Amino acid sequence: MNIKKILSEKIHKSMIKIGIPEKYSPILRSCKKKTIGHYQVNGIISAAIYLKINPNILATKVVKYLNIKNIISKIKISKLGYINLFINNKWLSNQVNLLIMSKKLGLTTKILSENIVIDYSSPNIAKEMHVGHLRSTIIGDSIVRILSFVGHNVIKSNHIGDWGTHFGIIIAFLNLKKNKKIDLLLSNIEKLYKKAQKKYIKDVNFAKKSKLYVVKLQQKDIYCLKIWKKIVDITMNYNYQLYKKLNVKLTCHDTMGESIYNDMLSDIIIDLKKKGIAINNNGAVVVPIKGTKNIKGKSMAVIIKKKDGAYLYATIDIACIKYRYEQFKANRIIYYVDSRQNQYLKQIFQIVKKAKYVPSNMKLEHHMFGMILNKKNKPFKTREGNNIKLNDLIKESIIRAKNIIIKKNPFIKKEILEELSHIIGIGAIKYADLSKNRINNYIFNWDKMLSLDGNTSLYIQYAYVRAFSLLKKSNINLTKFLNLEINFITHYEFNLVISFLDFEEIIFKIVEKGTPHILCNWLYNITVLFTSFYENCNILNLKDDMLKISRLKIVFLTSLFLKKGLYLLGIKTTNKI
Repeated sequence: MNIKKILSEKIHKSMIKIGIPEKYSPILRSCKKKTIGHYQVNGIISAAIYLKINPNILATKVVKYLNIKNIISKIKISKLGYINLFINNKWLSNQVNLLIMSKKLGLTTKILSENIVIDYSSPNIAKEMHVGHLRSTIIGDSIVRILSFVGHNVIKSNHIGDWGTHFGIIIAFLNLKKNKKIDLLLSNIEKLYKKAQKKYIKDVNFAKKSKLYVVKLQQKDIYCLKIWKKIVDITMNYNYQLYKKLNVKLTCHDTMGESIYNDMLSDIIIDLKKKGIAINNNGAVVVPIKGTKNIKGKSMAVIIKKKDGAYLYATIDIACIKYRYEQFKANRIIYYVDSRQNQYLKQIFQIVKKAKYVPSNMKLEHHMFGMILNKKNKPFKTREGNNIKLNDLIKESIIRAKNIIIKKNPFIKKEILEELSHIIGIGAIKYADLSKNRINNYIFNWDKMLSLDGNTSLYIQYAYVRAFSLLKKSNINLTKFLNLEINFITHYEFNLVISFLDFEEIIFKIVEKGTPHILCNWLYNITVLFTSFYENCNILNLKDDMLKISRLKIVFLTSLFLKKGLYLLGIKTTNKI
């Protein structure tokens, strides 16, 4: 349930009843100081100014027509016209029982299920994934989980660059060296590609041959296709292992390379020219973009076919959107690509809508993100200036997690150590990223991300272990006491439970904006409140059995929210820390 939405709707009805124009809607905020109220209603002052009436008098009239006695125990009106609401204990107790029995932890909003394509990860072929692929991969994966959770049909799309100039370069280099055999290690293929790329830059004749091989590949030459497939398979098999380590849902069934759209490209060129959207320009085919200019002040255009007949990324991306709409019946397509691609994607979105490949109201969204930086605010790279391999980053995090565990428990069994270090290490990397607003750059810091204090996955995972341990030690079947009323003896219990009511609001904000950091902040807040409750309230050693069960129900509900919240972020929980 969305408590703020429920209260807002009731207050808005009351406002309309007393003659406040409908455009003045109440704004509900959680009070930081619970002594002044649990929720504060803002928006009365602006309506009072419009109606030329004292805000306190207007607020009093609004309260008079409020029908929320079952939810609210007390209402206070400030002199300035703020309405402070206090939640009814009995009503809140009933919500705990409903949440425990709910399959989706209180999500009650019914949605119109959409077909949503999420474009994320997109690793380079013939190269190992590096730290630059991390944000797209884990943010995209979290959004897939959250959109699926609320009931949307989500199509995961790992759009890989398996078609283009780099393949022409590799094929030309192999042909030049008369080397028909491809080493099965991705690291060796990457070395080969780097050598070929250097030759491509320096040797004009080699560059021409490479471009010819690109065209041959696009024309489905058998020799070129054989090499292409081998390189793609080696690269992606390696990447699937990384996805599994990262607990990311992408599999071979979600991989959709640029090659899929190859047969569509010539028809798209013809169609765009026929519609007057694309024009010939010095042997190439381009789409002029109205209203945009480059640094020199000249009108910009997107090239969709080069003079040599080769197609570009833009042509493929246009075909890709067309395909997703026609084949998947997509209502919404979300791209998790870094901020440098923003202008380019806007241009592609403009072209497909102008060409009517998708409806004008189709939701095409670029959920951009910033860079990962080192402590000196520079791009996070090796000392040599190379991008850090993602596999190396994962290994390092697992090693650091292992050292933390051994310090705490030197005699831990080897198999448990391996399992825990993996869960904690991977969780730390993912949460450190997901807890930051994706729009911003952030500084990568090992010490902070693996800390037991502060907004970290380890802090939340540890709270889950505490909750699990309490429930296990109690040895009480709580399903027998689902209707038992919760006793809010202290503010520690009340403050924790009332925070659970924000879950639905948080989830639907992420559904709309693709910002998982607000779920991280909410989980952290829940963990802080649970820790205070755990440290200040006796739970297992109580003589009052009903109070013990009441508090254990709060513990149980906390464990459900922590587990589900971390799952939606793609982070595993454990009961062994």
